Amino acid sequence: MIEVTFTQLQTWVALFLWPFVRVSAFIMACPLLGHNAVPNQVKIGLGVAATVAMAPLLPPLPDVPVYSWAGVGILVEQVLIGVALGFVIRILFTVVQAAGEFVGLQMGLAFATFFSPDSGTNTMILSRLLYFITLMMFLAMNGHLIAIEILSATFTTLPIAAMSLNAGAWDLLVRFGSTIFIAGMLMALPLMASLLIINLSLGILNRTAPQFTVFSIGFPMSLTAGLVLLMVLMKDLGKFLQGLFSQGLQFMQELALMLAS
Repeated sequence: MIEVTFTQLQTWVALFLWPFVRVSAFIMACPLLGHNAVPNQVKIGLGVAATVAMAPLLPPLPDVPVYSWAGVGILVEQVLIGVALGFVIRILFTVVQAAGEFVGLQMGLAFATFFSPDSGTNTMILSRLLYFITLMMFLAMNGHLIAIEILSATFTTLPIAAMSLNAGAWDLLVRFGSTIFIAGMLMALPLMASLLIINLSLGILNRTAPQFTVFSIGFPMSLTAGLVLLMVLMKDLGKFLQGLFSQGLQFMQELALMLAS
């Protein structure tokens, strides 16, 4: 008869529980794997499959009971690490959404909004379009596989142990949030500058010839010019997103090293 002691059962639970918490926190924070359109059963299945695949490669786990204050502390640390890494990926997608907001306002599409279930707010149609294009590009460039590989490597950089995370890493993560405005503005700047020139020209024309109904043709002209410029922008969108993804994935590695130092 096979007998299993409480110590053995606790060791097996710890071997799976703590890595599963970090992986699950990353999945929930990642905009691709944690999207609201993905059923919760699928998210849990992805977390279990990834944890089972990573478990044989994990360094030795600490001899800490799961049902203890030290075990709870390790559990909280795994949640923080997973959420921080997933938040980096979310920032990358927010860059494109911010660029869509900037361009949409300049094109006169501020009214073209609809409810977004994943964010719980109204989102511009152009921002939503660029967001889904970015999702497809991220999958096409195997960014999700690289992100999971980086997550797996963090178990060596940040082994599961009762340790204190470096507080300076959180400041670094907050500063990385400025990428939303910097990269988003760089992406939207060509269209914004062109549309601004068009609007200024229409304003000057309205002052010099008030009898012309400039405002009645201003919106169609801005919208048409914006769509044409957007098609031109799509030719270089892949290069921009490739650089953005490389920057974000590299920052994930730097963040893991910073948390461990």
